[in-house]
Amino acid sequence: MTLTRKQIDSELKRIELEEGVRVLYACESGSRAWGFPSKDSDYDVRFIYIRPTDWYLSIFEKRDVIEYPISDMLDINGWDLKKALNLFRKSNPPLMEWLQSPIPYLEQYGVTEQIRQLLPLTFSPRSSMYHYLHMAKGNFHEYLQGEYVKIKKYFYVLRPVLACQWIEERGSMPPMAFEQLVQDMVPDSLLKQEIMTLLTRKKAGIELDLEPKITVINEFLERQIAYYEETAKQIAVAGEQQDAAIDILFRDALKEVWGS
Repeated sequence: MTLTRKQIDSELKRIELEEGVRVLYACESGSRAWGFPSKDSDYDVRFIYIRPTDWYLSIFEKRDVIEYPISDMLDINGWDLKKALNLFRKSNPPLMEWLQSPIPYLEQYGVTEQIRQLLPLTFSPRSSMYHYLHMAKGNFHEYLQGEYVKIKKYFYVLRPVLACQWIEERGSMPPMAFEQLVQDMVPDSLLKQEIMTLLTRKKAGIELDLEPKITVINEFLERQIAYYEETAKQIAVAGEQQDAAIDILFRDALKEVWGS
């Protein structure tokens, strides 16, 4: 089943009406945005929303996420702007990926672009590298051991490993698109040929299940994971704190969306 942009837009409008919020930004966040969806991949829609001003003027802690069960291939949920900005201060990689998704569905008001402008100042190479390293290690040890492996899981280890390499070499947030990471980070070699062959098969809709392991890729991943376990300890700790600017950004967003 394929969902159209119109259907996703309609769902976002429904959420705005039911929840009494305004969606500031929405994008694709999963394998479709990474560039290697399966034939039956869900649409992983993530969004940032803002509630009316009075909602924030309370002594009580309130739920700051909107989540719905997966239905009709649509996995959709969002974070309140205040939650998103607090995670942004901590250089949260999933949020930073959303902000540069190659498949945006909605962007209204000026706040999302203002957040992007602060991204280079809040980006923390070390915490981001640890995030991707943890992802790579977990998937590598769970899915890519033995003579036969779940072949599609190579993408879920290669992408975070190459993201670590990007962070080490360029000191910035890596792009979401898997193919860009491969082209920029992997020199022409047998390794690159094997990776691109897998990607071609995935894009063609060939279901990749249990197959003999690809030795050149396994050896590369094992070597790189061990390397980044040591490298992450020595990489820069964090970006600059921009608390005052983020506070101003939040207040300005409330004024822009809801008025004084």
